[in-house]
Amino acid sequence: MTNPFLSSEEYDERAHALYNEGQFDDALALLREGIALYPSAVELHVGAGYARLARDEFAWARRSFEEALTLDPEHEDALAGLGEVLLKFGQVEAGLRAYERTIELGYEDDVELMLQIGRALFREGFVEHSLVFFERAVQHAEDSAEAVACIGYAQHRLGNDVEAMIALRRALVLDPQFAEARVYIANLLYDAGDLDGALLEFEQTAPDDHWDELGIWRLIELKKSVYKLKDHDGELKPWEARLVELAGEPDPIDELLAEVEQAVMEAEQDSDGSPAQDQLEALGSLLTGLVGQQQAGDHLGDTLKDHVAEPGRGHANEPDGNATDVLMADNATHRVIMRDGTAFEGTWEEIVQALRDARDAGRPLDEYMAIEARRFYGATGTRVASHAPEAFIRGSADAGMLRIVR
Repeated sequence: MTNPFLSSEEYDERAHALYNEGQFDDALALLREGIALYPSAVELHVGAGYARLARDEFAWARRSFEEALTLDPEHEDALAGLGEVLLKFGQVEAGLRAYERTIELGYEDDVELMLQIGRALFREGFVEHSLVFFERAVQHAEDSAEAVACIGYAQHRLGNDVEAMIALRRALVLDPQFAEARVYIANLLYDAGDLDGALLEFEQTAPDDHWDELGIWRLIELKKSVYKLKDHDGELKPWEARLVELAGEPDPIDELLAEVEQAVMEAEQDSDGSPAQDQLEALGSLLTGLVGQQQAGDHLGDTLKDHVAEPGRGHANEPDGNATDVLMADNATHRVIMRDGTAFEGTWEEIVQALRDARDAGRPLDEYMAIEARRFYGATGTRVASHAPEAFIRGSADAGMLRIVR
């Protein structure tokens, strides 16, 4: 239903509020209504572009940003949005030109814009370019803990852990309550083997400060070790509750797999083990196929929904590979290509092992995946599953860290 008494500014404000609440569908519906009434309102086209981005509708987002720039070629938010879309389409040079255009227009002192551009570059894997924009933000806001911490995240991603720690420590000096930086520091110290230092930092955080499970597991482990706490000690209950909250509802297939594994293990105790092992492998292959079918169905459903909802939309959301790949068993041979062009082949587990050996040989595979997942989240905000090699690889592909060829 239209709101004929709303101005274009009011449409923009209301849509912006909905966007900030994560109600992207409602925000887009309101913006489309506003554009129908005020087709020359630049801010409405820009808002529609960002709502489309949030819904992963990249082709439509690009059209919205381009329409905004047709109305106002120097609109900084439209340029930033277009730059992000172009990066997602692989048009890197054009995307970087759009970002640099904001500098040419004099928006270097817009700290929020610089951080927005930096984060977009970071998410797409252009870390060195992102660092430049983070540093520009700090130049104009030296007291911004958030901007300084972003430099730390980028330095860590580039392998410069000393510089990363310096930046993150500085961010905490600027804002001692900046939990994200403190959790990141604690994990860096843990990775470096400074367990006492890690525990000191972890203990200055609250359960709600954590948005992934790794830091909480490490805190619980350290508390048990240092303070000799027993399982389910009252001091650990708030942290365990947060783990449950972050885990969300259990996946039915994971539950089924756990039940099958438990049943087979019990059967092994009553036999010589070989028949049960064969049964477990057979059931494991079957369940892997079921998971693949579910994932393939989800991908297909998303693609169909895209085309039905937006008839002119492109294929930006199509999954890597094809349904045949998804339905393959765990022992199938896959191939992934990293951003630097390095290729790895093998089963999902063999690929993860090769990645681990290239970066951190000797570390247990599950711990390696958990650490990498935490790095992705802490630096980019992208969550990557770490409970199984296939989930880890597919999550890494979704995060833009690699490409699945087959």
